[in-house]
Amino acid sequence: MSIPTTRLGRTGLIVSRLALGTMTFGLQTDEAVSGQILDKATGAGINFLDTADVYPLGGTLETAGRTEEIIGRWLKAKGAGARGDYIIATKAVGKMGPHPWNQGASRKHLLDAIDASLQRLQTDYVDLYQLHSDDRETPLDESLEALDVIVKSGRARYIGVSNFLAYRLARALGRADLRGLTRYVCVQPRYSLLFREIERELLPLAAEEDLGVIPYNPLAGGLLTGKYRRGDKPQDHTRFTLGTAGGMYQDRYWNERSFDTVAELGAMADEAGVPLATLAVAWVMANPGVTAPLLGASRPDQLDATIAAASYTLDPALKQRLDALTADYRKGDAPR
Repeated sequence: MSIPTTRLGRTGLIVSRLALGTMTFGLQTDEAVSGQILDKATGAGINFLDTADVYPLGGTLETAGRTEEIIGRWLKAKGAGARGDYIIATKAVGKMGPHPWNQGASRKHLLDAIDASLQRLQTDYVDLYQLHSDDRETPLDESLEALDVIVKSGRARYIGVSNFLAYRLARALGRADLRGLTRYVCVQPRYSLLFREIERELLPLAAEEDLGVIPYNPLAGGLLTGKYRRGDKPQDHTRFTLGTAGGMYQDRYWNERSFDTVAELGAMADEAGVPLATLAVAWVMANPGVTAPLLGASRPDQLDATIAAASYTLDPALKQRLDALTADYRKGDAPR
């Protein structure tokens, strides 16, 4: 299978239309299985690999950085010329040490964090460096100045953000333009058939500013695979049970409303003769503002259905039905 490629926002950087998310590496999946997942994804044509310094998901301060280390060793094992074969993205802002300055988007932390990430990844640059979340305690200008230094020093080629509200991203873009600083080129938001809030403000902003959009959670933590059953308890070693992240995923998706919707979506997938996971990722890809959804996996075979979305043609009539069924998810999460 050949994965199509596309341009990342207004940049000249060409990336695969699917990206591999790696937050399972090092806790939910051991290093050997993580390597198999990387091999399967890249073998299928995915060249865009996304990670973060705080990964693995659900880990502790002691495990933070383990995912980057696994990717670094995998890259090194591929040989001296392998680094140029992949677009590597990582993120910072999360807590990485015992001191209050070991987190956030301050100049001090970002300059320390990029060097630590590069060491773990065993590379001298990343293609994309992103703020994992919006640090409201640090002035936007301070973060932009630090990221500008990182880009101009060659340690990152481009910068982006994740989990930003539209108005905060708009302010940051305006400040960068006003001051002649390196500009964010993409945003990484949560987006799926069960979470469509970004369609209201963030996606229009991204379109107007020609930003790349790299959605995470296109399968809603795995609920959109259809493997979970109403009334069951979340299975061990899944995103719904991993540390503090497990509670977050349960709050987001583990409710009657979601299970009702998944049942109807599953019936549509059966009618179309396609796995629900394929249909869910194809729906995300069908949004013209989306650059590359992030695929996650805890086993290599889980990538079969999601990678298949790259070659699946979503019928316009079916897309309209999917849009109509999930329209309420544009308004907010399920009631708590």
